[in-house]
Amino acid sequence: MPVPAVSTPAVAARPRLSLTVAMLGFFVVALDAQIVNVALPEIRSDLGGGLAGLQWVVTGYTLMFSALQLFAGTFSDRTGARRAYGLGIILFTVASAACAFSPTLPTLIAGRILQGIGAAMITPASLALIREAYHDAAARGRAIVYWGLGGSVAAAAGPVLGGLLTQIDWRLIFFVNLPVGAAALAVLSRVAPSPRRPAPFDWAGQITAVLALASLTYGIIEGAEAGYGSPGILLMFAVCAVSVVAFIRVQAKGRHPMIPLDLFRSRAVSTVLIIAVVTMAAFYGIVFLQSLYFQQERGSSALETGLLFLPMTALVAILNPWVARLMVRYGHAAMIAAGQVVMAAGLAGLCFLPPDAPVLLVAALMIPVGVGGSFTVPSIIAVVLDQVPAERAGTASGVVNTARQVGGSLGVAIFGAVLASGEFMAGMRASLGVTAAVLIILVVVSMALRPGRQQQDTH
Repeated sequence: MPVPAVSTPAVAARPRLSLTVAMLGFFVVALDAQIVNVALPEIRSDLGGGLAGLQWVVTGYTLMFSALQLFAGTFSDRTGARRAYGLGIILFTVASAACAFSPTLPTLIAGRILQGIGAAMITPASLALIREAYHDAAARGRAIVYWGLGGSVAAAAGPVLGGLLTQIDWRLIFFVNLPVGAAALAVLSRVAPSPRRPAPFDWAGQITAVLALASLTYGIIEGAEAGYGSPGILLMFAVCAVSVVAFIRVQAKGRHPMIPLDLFRSRAVSTVLIIAVVTMAAFYGIVFLQSLYFQQERGSSALETGLLFLPMTALVAILNPWVARLMVRYGHAAMIAAGQVVMAAGLAGLCFLPPDAPVLLVAALMIPVGVGGSFTVPSIIAVVLDQVPAERAGTASGVVNTARQVGGSLGVAIFGAVLASGEFMAGMRASLGVTAAVLIILVVVSMALRPGRQQQDTH
């Protein structure tokens, strides 16, 4: 179902329409990343499978999301953000229906992979629509914050809605995407067509990127059971290393690379991308860990688990509109550093809690993790988008979101692997403690960012 071409004056070019459709897209993408976690025990009970199977339900989505971000960003630039967004939301909605009807765990994972492909197309296109609609850097920064609000609302609603629907049937968590997808397409029909930048696709770069991320994720997840020294796992890591080298070479020598390597000449961009990986690993990792902790270790129901996530996710949604003002007042570097400190404090608190701590105290200590993330993500995105002209916004958006989703995939894979290697509480503490330490180290790095420079629109 292609997005109809619009050439009549009835099509509005008002920025708010582009922002609305961008927020709807990010909402449905973020909702599916959150709503599934609380349903994992019920999915295992119904379809079978161990911890590795549950990891693939989560990472099958985030893996394809991250692996195809670069391709999707280029696709958005070269076919137009509006068309790319429309195709992505259609695929995502159809895949959601396929997940809902999955009879086995492998078919559910396959559906999640298709959802990830659709989500990868939606996200960079949604940011590109914002970049096209808002030419002033300050206005664009505020729009990005409101775009993030769509994800924050999804994060707040996802665990509770997932827990409520799982009490009835876990399959309902995928049906909720259908009306949101329909609404997004309806608003999209009123958005003006986007400019295109025709050029051949970088197929070699895309193939090597998928191979690198897929082999790394597979090695981390399956290595927990097979052993990281086993021949098959070592082969996966070797494939990853070769693919990374090939990808860099293709990007450096190719005529139409997915990633303009000159983007990484900016120390600010390189720094915030590393921070994006770690912060998203922390956030996705804790959602995965705490979903299992509340239900398996503390005996909470899916709905109770969702409600325990609510203080963290709801406060993020409430605070999100204020982040734009804080960004303008204090600058991107200060916001990123503050967010990491707050996240690290929450992770450290969870790490040192006794096993029988009240669940409400556990929920309270999760709040800083979410709030810290709400400080960092908009500033990270703004830093990168402010470095590129509008016609390359899709590619730059793909780079940002690849870093974020790679972090999310690796967070679930690594945290799950640590859990599988020993006792649950010991593995959870190790994961939380190490991540908190890494965030503190990155605070020093982020403070080296030159404040104010990223807020200028030199294009």
